[in-house]
Amino acid sequence: MEDGSAELEAAERVVMRWDSTASSAATATAADEPMLFDAAASGGDRAEAERFLRAVDDLRRLAPPSPASVGSPRRLSSSGSSVPGATAVQVAMARLEDEFRHVLTSRALDLEIEALADLSGVGSLSISADYRSNSADLQVVDEDDSVSSSSVGRRSSYRSLPSIREIDLLPDDAVADLRAIASRMAAAGYGRECAQVYASVRKPAVDSSLRRLGVERLSIGDVQRLEWKSLEAKIRRWIRAARAAVRGVFASERRLCFLIFHDLPISNLTLSSAAGAGATHDTPFAEAVKGAALQLFGFAEAISIGRRSPEKLFKIVDLHDALSDLLPDVSDIFAASKVAESIYVQAAEIRSRLADAVRGILSEFENAVLRDPPKTAVPGGTVHPLTRYVMNYSSLISDYKATLSELIVSRPSASARLAAEGNELAPSLAELDLPEPENQSPLAAHIIWIIVVLEHNLEGKAALYRDMALKHLFMMNNVYYIVHKVKDSPDLWSLIGDDYLKRLTGKFTLAATNYQRSAWLKILNCLRDEGLHVSGGFSSGISKSALRERFRSFNAAFEEAHRVQSGWCVPDAQLKEELRISISEKLVPAYRSFLGRFRHHIENGKHPELYIKYSAEDLEIAVNDFFEGVPPSPHIRRSHG
Repeated sequence: MEDGSAELEAAERVVMRWDSTASSAATATAADEPMLFDAAASGGDRAEAERFLRAVDDLRRLAPPSPASVGSPRRLSSSGSSVPGATAVQVAMARLEDEFRHVLTSRALDLEIEALADLSGVGSLSISADYRSNSADLQVVDEDDSVSSSSVGRRSSYRSLPSIREIDLLPDDAVADLRAIASRMAAAGYGRECAQVYASVRKPAVDSSLRRLGVERLSIGDVQRLEWKSLEAKIRRWIRAARAAVRGVFASERRLCFLIFHDLPISNLTLSSAAGAGATHDTPFAEAVKGAALQLFGFAEAISIGRRSPEKLFKIVDLHDALSDLLPDVSDIFAASKVAESIYVQAAEIRSRLADAVRGILSEFENAVLRDPPKTAVPGGTVHPLTRYVMNYSSLISDYKATLSELIVSRPSASARLAAEGNELAPSLAELDLPEPENQSPLAAHIIWIIVVLEHNLEGKAALYRDMALKHLFMMNNVYYIVHKVKDSPDLWSLIGDDYLKRLTGKFTLAATNYQRSAWLKILNCLRDEGLHVSGGFSSGISKSALRERFRSFNAAFEEAHRVQSGWCVPDAQLKEELRISISEKLVPAYRSFLGRFRHHIENGKHPELYIKYSAEDLEIAVNDFFEGVPPSPHIRRSHG
């Protein structure tokens, strides 16, 4: 017993030398108060720190605290304690609390946010589905495998892991000191106080890291009031920041917390009644990062419940893919902890709402294409802006088919198609031809439905043209654009399939044929023999007046075609050239033949130049003015010689 009392007294003497609860010490600043673990941190003599820890162990062994004495180490009884060593225990806990805070704050490593952001794997701002499998290519490892506590200009070191990059937030010897302190405090019944100090120090550090990564404090209202262009840029930055935050910051915080608190008495680490009996060594981690995590994922939540409009689709898919990519890591980091699993649950729910938003936006896009009203005919029958927009949009949809094929699980429904019939442009199901082969995916069905609706809308817009030939030229231009947009995108082509592409090609051919018939049949009819022969006569019985009238009619019709169709537009250079060649192949030989058969009848009469105004070569040259979309010169250029 006497030996025990002597040991207890010796331990008390060691502890009381470091009494930080005294009024004079309590008012001292961190700068002028000596700290036990400073010597350990600087590589100096650890003897005093180790002597203090042994004294704490002796106090716990020889004078275990009574239930009444457990509490804040700052609350010392003025009358002293009847339990031997109780006061010294409280002094020891107060000192260890100060030391714990000091080590956490003074020996933290500088977090290299720039390097961490580079590790976030944003080579391109589009998210690929196989990001996780390729993440090894994105790892960065410091030249030094570890950082010693004495290294000048402390730097964090990165460990190469499949996706999570854990960072040393403190040197190994500092972590060992924190572990030594935490284990004593927890064993003495002061685990809660230790955990509170930990959370109070690490929380602002986490918040600072997220700010440096560019995570802004925005409410749901703030996000939803932003212009889309600004919001689009913030989504790109968020994706990069979220990867770095989850895989770097949060993962590293959890590792640090584990290294310090694992296997310590769990019940003593409860920070609040909300944690209750579920408190674990992850509780300090949860307290440190929960606010930052909720803020981080709150941005994605605001996007998921925002107004749905077509231009948002692809950035929301990017956001969904980024979150999907991160969820396994979020699960690893948060879901294993009862006090932090709500963060994983929230992230999973946000991903689900983003998926709903994607489906809603696609439906809204289809309805917008259907409802786009015919206002003013585009000049010259060129490709309509709606056609360009819809097909570029459809091409982007196909670029995202890996994700969208998973999210779009139902085909365009009859009710959705019929719901638009309140609009005078909306077709009935019977009017729209929607092929549905058995092996067609729901996403493919939606893309085909979008193109079908676009075609129907274009037919309404074609009706704005009074000239029948121009109506057909407009449809020809637009269907040709659709066909070649499909052919230029292998993913889009694979989605809609060869059968539907053939149907589209057939519609283009029909429109081109109808244009040529409408535009040129009357002109070519001027070059027929019928009506030129004198009744009852033979080849020599030609009515010169009828022949003159025929030449006059041809000239006038061709000049009008040249004047009008030069102002029409065929924007695709290849199609324009093919169309000119096709016209020339029909027109020029027919004119040359007609001229060869009948020109001598005109040339033998008066003023033949009034009737035979053009050579076959003149017509061929004039056809090259067609479809340029600009008015031609007042007169057809004529060859000489």
